[in-house]
Amino acid sequence: MNTQKNLKKSGLGVELVRLLAAEGDRVFSIDRARELCPRVDLKESYLLEALHHLGRNGWIVSLRRGLYALSSGVVPGVTPAHEFEIAMALVDPAAISHWSALHHHGLTEQAPRTIFVLTTTEANVPRVKKGTHKKSGYAIGDAAYQFIQVKQKRFFGTEKVWVNEGRITITDPERTLLDGLSMPKHCGDFAEVLHAFEVRGNDLDVTRIVDYALRLDAATAKRLGWVLESQGVTKERLRPLEQRVVKGYRKLDPTGPRKGRCNRRWMIQENLSGKVRP
Repeated sequence: MNTQKNLKKSGLGVELVRLLAAEGDRVFSIDRARELCPRVDLKESYLLEALHHLGRNGWIVSLRRGLYALSSGVVPGVTPAHEFEIAMALVDPAAISHWSALHHHGLTEQAPRTIFVLTTTEANVPRVKKGTHKKSGYAIGDAAYQFIQVKQKRFFGTEKVWVNEGRITITDPERTLLDGLSMPKHCGDFAEVLHAFEVRGNDLDVTRIVDYALRLDAATAKRLGWVLESQGVTKERLRPLEQRVVKGYRKLDPTGPRKGRCNRRWMIQENLSGKVRP
């Protein structure tokens, strides 16, 4: 008798998965699953058990407590959720950023293994599982998510785009390049960031990126001034960056050694050590 009941519950769980797929819920919360239970005759008291069995049998993947995604290929005709779409569900607010955004915008050919996600310090970021190094990110299947938290006032410069069937938020090219200047370790390295500026070339919105930089820290603004000057941007357009006050010389590459020529105009120590890509 118990075996028959378990089989029935398993069957109802599969029907729930099919209904979620039909509703377009590739990523879903336990509340959404509970809402759909009556439509497949699954009692709410059996829901947690059903979700457990669905996970063990490979129908769904647990993303974090109370949040799931349909597994790849389990329902014919349903496209699995993209890693970026999953990132949007893991934390709120969220924007694909840094190296991931750099690659999405075609500013680097290097595809990162980690999905970088910009969020705020007020957001509830998923905890890295025990036994995993924090720098490895939050692992889900073969993907790892690295959350970079900033103050609410610095969560800006984003746009909405479609990735497969999911609508996601991503930092726009100008904000992405600035994030590279401030945190090059999350964008490959500083040489890769400078190369990305070259790739963006004439498509770079100078007015926008200068405005963004003035809303960030002074060191990033000075690095931007140095980069734009090297690209031939006029002094008049760079004046707001030049006037930004900074105490002491800042390293051009924040991850590099403190050595090299000091540029007095930009208060930048040019510590590239020959790493710039041609």
